[in-house]
Amino acid sequence: MSTTLNPFKIAQQQISVAAEKLGLDPSIEAMLKEPQRVLIVNFPVKMDDGTTKIFTGYRSQHNDAVGPTKGGIRFHPGVTLDEVKALSMWMTFKCGVVGLPYGGGKGGICCNPKELSPRELETLSRAYFSAISQIVGPDKDIPAPDVYTTPQIMSWMMDEFSKIKQSNQFGVITGKPLIVGGSLGRNEATARGCAFTIKKAAQELEIDLKGAKVAIQGFGNAGSIAARLLDDMGCQIVAVSDSRGGTYNPNGIHPHAVQAHKEQTGSVCGFCQNDMGNDEILELDIDILVPAALENVITEANAANIKARIIAEAANGPTTPEADKILFKNGVMVIPDILANAGGVTVSYFEWVQNLMNYYWSEEEVNLKLEKVMFNAFDKTYDMSRKHHVDMRTAAYMVSIDRVAEAIKTRGWI
Repeated sequence: MSTTLNPFKIAQQQISVAAEKLGLDPSIEAMLKEPQRVLIVNFPVKMDDGTTKIFTGYRSQHNDAVGPTKGGIRFHPGVTLDEVKALSMWMTFKCGVVGLPYGGGKGGICCNPKELSPRELETLSRAYFSAISQIVGPDKDIPAPDVYTTPQIMSWMMDEFSKIKQSNQFGVITGKPLIVGGSLGRNEATARGCAFTIKKAAQELEIDLKGAKVAIQGFGNAGSIAARLLDDMGCQIVAVSDSRGGTYNPNGIHPHAVQAHKEQTGSVCGFCQNDMGNDEILELDIDILVPAALENVITEANAANIKARIIAEAANGPTTPEADKILFKNGVMVIPDILANAGGVTVSYFEWVQNLMNYYWSEEEVNLKLEKVMFNAFDKTYDMSRKHHVDMRTAAYMVSIDRVAEAIKTRGWI
C-alpha cells in the first residue's frame, strides 16, 4: 500500500477535519490520533509437516473513555500495524456514532488462512488469543470476527480464554456460534444495518427504492446479504463482483441465483453475458453503489466517474479523503463506513449484553432493536451534516468525536 493511501494517515486526517469543525481541544485531538495501547505478539505454531512457524499478530486498543474496546480480528497476509491501528480508530467512531458504550479495538494476524489446515488454523487462533489474553476480557476488550475469521474461530478463542480464566467466558468475544452464546441476527447484522441506512438516505433524497438500480462491489457475506435485503425492498440489483471480477445485467440479477452460481463455480463471473472488472462496477449508471470489498477502491482517479446518488460503505475505508471531496462536490451522498456498516458491531453489542445477562432475545427483537439504533444514528448524522454543511463522513465523525471528547473531559483525562 502506498504512503498516500496509508489507512492510519487517512484516519488521522479524518479526525483533523472533524476536530476543526467542532473546535475541539487540541489535546483531545492529539489523544484521538493515536491508540492508547498497541500489543505486538510473536508466537509459535506447530505445522502439520512437523515444522514450527512463528506468526506475528497485533491488537490495537484506540480509546476506552466511554467503555471497553471492541473490534474484529482479521487473518490476512496483508495485515500491517498501521492498518490495525487505523481500523481500531474507525471502530471507536463507529461505536460512537451509533451510541454504543464502547471504544475501538482491532486485531490481526499476518497469515494466509487459505493455506492452513483446520488443525493449524485452530492452533493459530488459540495461540494468538493466549498471547493477547492479558489485555482482553468482557470488561476490557471484546474482539469479534473480521476478514477471514469465522464463528468457529471465535469459539476456539473464547474457549482458550475460558481455560486461562478457569470458567466460561462467553462475553469475552462476539460473533460466536449460537450454542456458545452467539446472538440471533448476527450473521445478517452488517448488511441489514447497511440496508436500513440506505432506506433512510433514499427517503431524504426522495429516491424510490422500487426499481432503484444497485451495484455491489464485493459479493462476500455482507455484500451478498445486502443484495438480498435490497432486492426484498424492491431494488434492482444490476451488478455484483468478487475478487475475480464482476457480472452485469441492466435488467437485473436475482441475488439467490447468483449466490448459487458462485457456490458452484467459485465466482460470480460468468453468471451474466456481461462480465466486467471491479473498477467498472463502480462507474455504472446506477442509483446506489455498495462497496463491500476492501479499502481504497474509490479514489481521486475514479470518483468523478461515479454516477450513483448514494454510496453505502459496507466495507471499511473504501473511499479516500480526496475522493470524498469530489463526491461531495458532485452531490453524491456517501453513507460512511462508520455508520453504514455499524450494524455488525451493534448486534455484537447486543450479543455481549445477552452474555452478561445470560438472557437471550428472539431474532425479531434483535432486528427491531437494530433498526431503531441505525435510524437514530442516521438522523443524528444527517442533522449534523446539514447544520454544519459538511459531508456525511465528517458529520459522523463529529457526532462520534463529540461524544468521546465529552467522556474524556468528564473523566478528567484532559
